[in-house]
Amino acid sequence: MIREDQFLISRKPYAVNLNSLRGHRSPTPQGRNPYYFDGRIDAVWFRRRRGTTVACIGELWDLQHPEPTDARQFLQQHDDGRYGGTTHGRWDGDSYWGNGTLAEQERHLAILRPMLANYPAIPPGYDGWWTFQPAR
Repeated sequence: MIREDQFLISRKPYAVNLNSLRGHRSPTPQGRNPYYFDGRIDAVWFRRRRGTTVACIGELWDLQHPEPTDARQFLQQHDDGRYGGTTHGRWDGDSYWGNGTLAEQERHLAILRPMLANYPAIPPGYDGWWTFQPAR
């Protein structure tokens, strides 16, 4: 991924919580690497859905070797964006979509409501904007 200072929704950027990287080593049964790092990092992003801007919350994940030393290295090594982020919740200004407990929905909305209201600002606690698209 590449970090950009300017927000362009067309580049499908993500803001990430650099303190949320988590993962574990898993053995690799084939190939030349003895293991891969199965990592995940919390993220938020804006997208357009049927002409409406929505705020999304979820995570980015990747399998990597070698194991990254920190979140920035994890993001810089993450070069396969075909799956995008895994969405856990989405807010369009009128309704919430998600499949979690009520407490989790409330936690999501505490981030997503002000995020959408302050579009395209990065929410507090997040770093952005990170994109899979090549630099221009």
